[in-house]
Amino acid sequence: MATTDQMTVTTQRAEPLTIKNYLAYAAGDAANNVSFLMSSIFLILYYTNVVGIEGAVIGTMFLAVRFVDAFTDLAVGRFVDARQPSKLGKFRPLILWFFGPLLIMNWLMYSAKFLFPDAATGFYTAYMYVTYFLMGSVFYTLVNIAYGSMAPALTQVPTERAKLAGFRMYGSATMILAISWVVAPQVSRYETDPEGLQNALVIVVGLLSIVGALLYLFTVYGTKEQVQRSAKPVSLKDSFATLRTNRPLQILAAGTVFFLVGMTAMSTLGAYIALYVQNDANFIAWNQTAQTLALFVISPFIPLMVRTIGKRVGFLLVACFMYVGALILWWAPLDTAPFLGTVAFFIMGIALFGVNTLMWALEADTVEYGEWKTGSRTEGTTYAVFSFTRKLGQAIGGFVGGLALGWAGFVASEVAQGVRPGPEVADGIRMWAAIIIMAGTFLGQAVMYFYPLTEQRYLEIVNEIAVRRGVENEAAGRV
Repeated sequence: MATTDQMTVTTQRAEPLTIKNYLAYAAGDAANNVSFLMSSIFLILYYTNVVGIEGAVIGTMFLAVRFVDAFTDLAVGRFVDARQPSKLGKFRPLILWFFGPLLIMNWLMYSAKFLFPDAATGFYTAYMYVTYFLMGSVFYTLVNIAYGSMAPALTQVPTERAKLAGFRMYGSATMILAISWVVAPQVSRYETDPEGLQNALVIVVGLLSIVGALLYLFTVYGTKEQVQRSAKPVSLKDSFATLRTNRPLQILAAGTVFFLVGMTAMSTLGAYIALYVQNDANFIAWNQTAQTLALFVISPFIPLMVRTIGKRVGFLLVACFMYVGALILWWAPLDTAPFLGTVAFFIMGIALFGVNTLMWALEADTVEYGEWKTGSRTEGTTYAVFSFTRKLGQAIGGFVGGLALGWAGFVASEVAQGVRPGPEVADGIRMWAAIIIMAGTFLGQAVMYFYPLTEQRYLEIVNEIAVRRGVENEAAGRV
């Protein structure tokens, strides 16, 4: 049987990706995480421990705003598909135009008490909603959908796509380490001083935003869109026809929602586990570091999995590490042996980064499936649907995580006054974290079991598309 590289379509005449291209693409996800990771790990902690808003209120905001993303994501995806390429290509101009407003809004999210020190709780709640909506549903959507949609335009070689997804994880992991080791010490230092933590976050998030701006510029000018596409404009009807008939995308989206519920609950409650179960805020950084190191353990095996067992089976197998880590998190004596929590995060990190890498590679494949099925190439709309389902999973995970704080007996108004929760609260937090993680993982695996697009079928589809384009080009040349 022909290998993946042997079956790569030659009519595309695309140049092999260079290390600069891979690093530039990785820089984009590192920059994305200046806003995304901060909101995943520290936003709820900031609004409970500094501003004094209860976890259930913040969780409800996650859910409400992310449902609005159904409209903003699809609108941006449609906008991306309808754009004509410019000198910089089809996708990179959007990153260039909107990364500035995104990073400014991200800074404003963590400046509520700095800008308005004596406002009422209702004002802070409204401020939280508005800034989070503008950051996540507007500017992050514009930048991230352009960034994610760009991957299928860089290459159609499956092994190169797997490497792109892997480098994307490297970029994400690098920023996870940077943010964790910069922010966690501030949380530890000002654990009972909300005003001090507020002032520290204003400076730290501002500096991170400058770094993010430089990384976005590297992404824009260090990548090149080179996959050929039909000159026929993509209509709204074409976009929705692609979604309606794209069964691989539908199944991938559903499986992603469930898996990300568990993953986001882990991120949402992770800071509280470090603070109140492991009893040291510095474990936020240690846990994130261990989780990030897991990327370098699993990453070398991803291309091997793609070539041998395929992305779907790889997804199902790697996700199982979540159960092991969650059970350690729940049952291990983390109060007396806090390092076991770090071990748990390392094990869950294998699942997190392994599954995420495979998810991005699978999403890129669904673009070709949709083009093969309908004749229209809709990177923007396809990625928008996938992006929304990821946000939906994150929203539900954040919502349930916020509720779990209340179920465990955590009272934000007391903590914001410097009162430390008792051990029964800590036990409740880690119990609910483990339950949510395992439930989301199981449901995600159950859905992905039915994913239909094999590696062999994908290669056949790519070659059929190339033949079809050749016929179209010949016909256009005769006219």
